[in-house]
Amino acid sequence: MTKAAAAIPAEPAYGAARAALLAWLRDTALPLWADRGIDRAAGGFYEGLTPDGRPTDDPRRARVVARQIYVFSVARHLGWDGPADDIVRHGLAALARHLTPDGRLIPTLGTKGETVRDVFDLYDHAFVLFALAAAARAGLADEAPARALLARMVRTHAHPVAGFHEGEGAPLKANPHMHLFEACLEWEALSADQAWSALADAIAELCLSRLIHPETGAVHEYFDATWQRLTDRAGSVVEPGHQFEWAWLLMRWGAARGRPDALIAARRLVALAERHGVKAGFAMCELNADLTLRDGRARLWPQTERIKAQVVLVADAAGPDARGMALARATEAVQALMRFFDHPVPGGWWEYLSLAGEPEQAPSRASSLYHIVCAAAVLAAASA
Repeated sequence: MTKAAAAIPAEPAYGAARAALLAWLRDTALPLWADRGIDRAAGGFYEGLTPDGRPTDDPRRARVVARQIYVFSVARHLGWDGPADDIVRHGLAALARHLTPDGRLIPTLGTKGETVRDVFDLYDHAFVLFALAAAARAGLADEAPARALLARMVRTHAHPVAGFHEGEGAPLKANPHMHLFEACLEWEALSADQAWSALADAIAELCLSRLIHPETGAVHEYFDATWQRLTDRAGSVVEPGHQFEWAWLLMRWGAARGRPDALIAARRLVALAERHGVKAGFAMCELNADLTLRDGRARLWPQTERIKAQVVLVADAAGPDARGMALARATEAVQALMRFFDHPVPGGWWEYLSLAGEPEQAPSRASSLYHIVCAAAVLAAASA
């Protein structure tokens, strides 16, 4: 067990919040999505459930198939006693339909299996690699498809400086690299192939050298072809949730590599996200480049990333004051997340809340379950 996963000392509010989240996931959410979230007729998974619990009829994205494979690959470890392995196998069969005979990944298929979108999408590739690692850890997949997909990515879309591009004229993006970093760290723990560690190292260095603004310490989202930050309004967004998420990954990587610079950068990411991106106990959606608020709504997934980052900081804390602060913030983040679950369908959630707690009426996105399960897994491991 790494220091970041070391046991957190007992604390009543934290323990109660953690127990409530894990129980809701185990007893309410996973049963719902195993029942209504799976398309048994056409295969794969529905993209969402309406506020009255009906599946949406959207095209099927590889990233959602991959996220649901991850969810049910780890469900048993979170205490769920449902048919997790069967659901993972169902997901792997659906994922195979997104792969062409020549090894390309088709990001989006229609409900009848027809191609809807067929371009290289690094975000989808990252999640497929992540899902295959989770399934491999569960004993339900092997490494060969992941190696083949990675080799093709490198051959066709490697950027000459670092990372990957997504087509001529398209901006370079931090977010898919973050998830590819996550996938590489998962494979690193399972595989003897040093390619996973090498790519993880390259992405970490890219983040530290190019993605993080040297003055503010914030990770930006969009870059030009030479990895220079875009400065127009659309390109200069800073997302508090991604500051927490990059911090969580850099803490893992920095601890494993003995890199104090990564740990310092990660702590700074958490600090600025807390200072500028948390309002009324909620992690906000977006900031401007100067770290002023751009989008003052609360979205579900940033709450989960705040949980993960603060749980790591609890274990990493240098003294009781820092530990107490991280523990209080982790507790607050879990409690904020639970407010999204006040939904007419037990096991569903709202994607957005106002600071007053009023929901935006929209379907629960299947893709959000990955975020919830990731946070639950971190909480479960850290409290073992």
